[in-house]
Amino acid sequence: MIFTVAIDGPAAAGKGTISKAIAARFGLAHLDTGLLYRAVGARTLRGFGAVEAAEKLQPDDLQASNLRTAEVAQAASRVAVIAEVRSALTQFQRDFARREGGAVLDGRDIGTVICPEAEVKLFVTASAEVRAQRRFAELQDGGSETTYEQVLADVKARDERDMNRAEAPLKPAADALLIDTSTLSIEDAVAAAAAQVEQRL
Repeated sequence: MIFTVAIDGPAAAGKGTISKAIAARFGLAHLDTGLLYRAVGARTLRGFGAVEAAEKLQPDDLQASNLRTAEVAQAASRVAVIAEVRSALTQFQRDFARREGGAVLDGRDIGTVICPEAEVKLFVTASAEVRAQRRFAELQDGGSETTYEQVLADVKARDERDMNRAEAPLKPAADALLIDTSTLSIEDAVAAAAAQVEQRL
């Protein structure tokens, strides 16, 4: 079976949580494509050039322990605007998406650029304030010293970069179902996504 679920949306909207839940529920492989960019960003912080880092990315790089830090998130957003970086990572994602047994991919341009032929397309969003509060709580739990105001500023700056970049900007696919998680529980958001998948399977 070849079956692709493309889940896009901005940072901390809940797309990762929903993607993992959908993959587990339907027995599909899962790829957090943001990790590819985080891994490239992390390598640039160690002195690699962005394009070289993308071209030489190894699966082991996705297991690095520092990929969820705020510093790496900002580096990921910076490298993601580079056309050569996106090109280097595109084929990896497309091959994963069309693997036998089906796959769920979450990112920012899955339904628009990577897999425009995906059987299910979802766009998961939430207000910047709600997303900043979620990310702030996550960073605090991880021991990071930051403020809500700083996290909100980072979220807004990242949205601005992601939505206005020339290469594959963040936007919903024309045929994507919009799921706003600002006031939804995780269970309700997953249920809305699962209903779409069940309809298409």
